[in-house]
Amino acid sequence: MSVGPLDEETVEKYRQAGEALRTVLDEAAEMVEPGVTHLEVAEHAETRIDELADGPAFPVNISVDEEASHSTPARDDDTEFGEEMVCLDVGVHVDGYIADAATTVDLSGNPEMVEAAEEALDVAIDAVEPGADTGTIGGEIEDVIRGYGYTPVLNLSGHGVEQWDAHTGPNIPNRGIEHGAELEVGDVVAIEPFATDGRGKVSEGNKEEIYGLERERSVRNRQAREVLDVVTSEYRTLPFAARWLDVSRAEMALRRLKQQDVIHGYPVLKEEEGCLVSQAEHTLIVTEDGCEVTTA
Repeated sequence: MSVGPLDEETVEKYRQAGEALRTVLDEAAEMVEPGVTHLEVAEHAETRIDELADGPAFPVNISVDEEASHSTPARDDDTEFGEEMVCLDVGVHVDGYIADAATTVDLSGNPEMVEAAEEALDVAIDAVEPGADTGTIGGEIEDVIRGYGYTPVLNLSGHGVEQWDAHTGPNIPNRGIEHGAELEVGDVVAIEPFATDGRGKVSEGNKEEIYGLERERSVRNRQAREVLDVVTSEYRTLPFAARWLDVSRAEMALRRLKQQDVIHGYPVLKEEEGCLVSQAEHTLIVTEDGCEVTTA
């Protein structure tokens, strides 16, 4: 199997990250049931990631009902699962090489919405090959989801992954577009269809528990310097959770760093209230004869 510009050592690291992620995601999904807290699932998953790989590529996302992405519990969060639609999005890295996958656990009684996202993902993966147009793949995703009677989330898309960077090009839309990017051998991409019974567009909510480094610069406040040191040494350019910081007055430090454009936040992305969102995702490497799914 040829993977173009990727050497065998790099490919093996992507595979190792994907193997660890599959184990963790399966375990986390098994835990999701009424009465269990979001924090229990997130902490279990992140502990297992540390045991099996080099660390999370981003905080475990636990998005419920109208939430689509960027939702992770706070340090003292005691929220329990109820009769809801629960999207689990997990990232793992080995030496910075990333696996990113998601699954939806339906406790709401809407299994067809989960099936819509899963089938759209399967169809998209089948369409991946060198020279494939991402806009055409997006059209395949859209056709499947609309065929179930739902709407794809139009302003979220799949993406490339590179070392220490969980969101790069090419983008893989969840709808058909003209003149998308052309996939090449050696591209590593995460395809992630979202299906919803809402309008198909998400917007930023008020909740924000995930952050990422924007740029390094000197800061005067002691707590802010401590947080920045932790971020640059442990997480580099990967997103991190506020609850990971074992620093006094961490919330204040994060506010200072954000005000100085040292870090940026990832607000929770949400559909309209009362709507549901499902998600399915795999990471894959484009090969000469199709693709290798690293998170299967």
